[in-house]
Amino acid sequence: MMRQYELVERVQQYKPDANEALLNKAYVYAMQKHGQQKRASGDPYISHPLEVAAILTDMHLDESTIAVALLHDTIEDTTATRAEIDELFGEDIGRLVEGLTKIKKLDLVTKKAKQAENLRKLLLAISDDVRVLLVKLADRLHNMRTLDHMSADKRARISEETMEIYAPLAGRMGMQDMREELEELSFRHMNPEAYETVTKRLEELSKRNEGIVKKIEAELRDLLVASGLTSAYVKGRQKKPYSVFRKMQSKSLSFEQLSDVYGFRLIVEDIPSCYRALGIVHTRWRVVPGRFKDYISTPKQNDYRSLHTTIVGPSSQRIELQIRTKRMHEIAEFGIAAHTLYKDGATNADGDILSRESNAYSWLRHTIEALAEGDSPEEFLEHTKLELFQDQVFCFTPKGKLIALPRGATPIDFAYAVHTNIGDTTVGAKINGRIMPLVTRLANGDEVEIIRSGVQVPPAAWEEIVVTGKARAAIRRATRMAIRKQYAGLGHRILERTFNRAGKIFSREAMKPALHRLGQKDVEDAIAAVGRGEMSSLDVLRAVYPDHQDERVTVKPSGDDGWFNVRSAAGMIFKIPGKTRAGAESGHSELDADVDIGPIRGLSGNVDVKFASTGAVPGDRIVGIMDQSKGITIYPIQSPSLQRFDDQPDRWIDVRWDLDEANKSRFMARIMVNGLNEPGTLAKVAQTVASLDVNIRLLNTVRVAADFTEMMLEVEVWDLRQLNQLLAQMKELDCIATVRRLYE
Repeated sequence: MMRQYELVERVQQYKPDANEALLNKAYVYAMQKHGQQKRASGDPYISHPLEVAAILTDMHLDESTIAVALLHDTIEDTTATRAEIDELFGEDIGRLVEGLTKIKKLDLVTKKAKQAENLRKLLLAISDDVRVLLVKLADRLHNMRTLDHMSADKRARISEETMEIYAPLAGRMGMQDMREELEELSFRHMNPEAYETVTKRLEELSKRNEGIVKKIEAELRDLLVASGLTSAYVKGRQKKPYSVFRKMQSKSLSFEQLSDVYGFRLIVEDIPSCYRALGIVHTRWRVVPGRFKDYISTPKQNDYRSLHTTIVGPSSQRIELQIRTKRMHEIAEFGIAAHTLYKDGATNADGDILSRESNAYSWLRHTIEALAEGDSPEEFLEHTKLELFQDQVFCFTPKGKLIALPRGATPIDFAYAVHTNIGDTTVGAKINGRIMPLVTRLANGDEVEIIRSGVQVPPAAWEEIVVTGKARAAIRRATRMAIRKQYAGLGHRILERTFNRAGKIFSREAMKPALHRLGQKDVEDAIAAVGRGEMSSLDVLRAVYPDHQDERVTVKPSGDDGWFNVRSAAGMIFKIPGKTRAGAESGHSELDADVDIGPIRGLSGNVDVKFASTGAVPGDRIVGIMDQSKGITIYPIQSPSLQRFDDQPDRWIDVRWDLDEANKSRFMARIMVNGLNEPGTLAKVAQTVASLDVNIRLLNTVRVAADFTEMMLEVEVWDLRQLNQLLAQMKELDCIATVRRLYE
């Protein structure tokens, strides 16, 4: 374990005037608070904050940040309080320590939601002061280095979280060395067999090619020196196991097929020397087409700058080269920690004016602002991962503004990156002057012009097209608002009919005093709830008019055997088929329409009830339509057939599923599947259906093109959740183009 004086000496090596008293005070306080606490390894707990502080000294961070590292677990794991730390060390350090404290007491159901809320809290603290991020990453790095002492399930969980969040976050901040070590440690615990295999193969390759790295280094150095770049520094290395494994996975290659296992860095004095070195190398060795990238003229958003190229170098081997200046190399290794965040702006060796806030930190602030619009912890976590994982492309507006987007982004992502309102009103796009589909993947250097319409509402399907968290959040929000508006319109019509049948006039103003009885925040929410079937229109009527006596739909035998008269509240009489309930006296039975029929509430058990030909399943919003000769037909609210009855309000019956009772029956639904016309497609569809305990009642296939076949399936499911699960899993099949439910 590092000693107190050793830590102070490490800080003083790069900052001789460091506040030694602050460091000693923080060490003593942390030592006293952690007391006899032990780590899983059995080491004194204080060893952990000491090692975290030591990691930060390698980045040459100021003594305040080192003090925060020493104190970072005190509020969370000891009796220390924010007020106490503020008093002893100042509000600045107290705020940073609190930002690193996990949220413990949360009323959240899932671990994922808790993880998301902790991440949200951390990111918000980082947006206030980036030193929170540096301490957190150092904390995670030391925890990963000592992970062997944890149980297997904890190792897997922590490694997965590190790989999904903290390693990409370090990469986004330009801290490539830390990212690589976090990935290597996570890979070792998440997939130990693959880690061992790749590591062993790399060791064998290294022994077989012993001396080749030194040989290539010497050839490159001699070439540059002979061409006048006498101070050039060349360093080669074999790629890390996780980097090799990731490439094998993404490119579907075997280890033997990898051609560029070695990478070399050429470090020169200034920017002109970078391009000069590039010309020297390209003149001497053949370039691999399509493998040149200029991150000096167009830096990555994390401030990373270098020239990247791949050549067929000595021994006819593919070699990746990175050409950069000393300053670029420092930023590439330490990222935001190497930036002059806490120093005055100045001109560096590359001739750049250094701002007080790096591009990486600006990106982080922008991302957090966008992510803060998420509607649930899980969505926030999903969007954060999306933003962290993606590589980038750089596109331009017609006025020349640079927009950085994740690789694979579409014009829709571009529109939302410019402004949410532009994204919501997008109807088309021009890419480099040509009208192109909105699903087009953007490339570096594209000029994108968005075509807009004031009446456009973003389709829900766009959520499957876009790749940025901001676009997905905005599309979900706009879709929810559009659906809410649609259900509110339906709910309004249902309420008007119900109130008219009761001899009352429906108005939004009349509903306001009754909102507390309905458990709704505003009138629109209540009306939409009726439209969705979450609340009965009769409940609204009773809440608005508590003294109202329901005049319900009644059913009486008509005198003709097998037929009943149904009288609606408006007085209309329908003659429908049915049967007298056992035990009822013929001619004297008046049956309340709220008697249940199976899982449906709102219908009599003695009238003919059937479902529309396309079916309805528990969970659907449903309505009943009375017919003089066919009884009552149940339709899902999305059915286009209901439009025929818009001008016949007295035939509509407000019905709903009784989801409180156990469902003992399957219900039919129709789905249309568009799949590849190849052997095995039908088998995969059938296997997916069977794996979810769904029954196929009918199957029709029609060949619609040379390569595609349409399959109409009538399936029997228990409820809407099971049906949606079936649709989702079918969409994942590589042989299926589209899947949709049929309502007509």
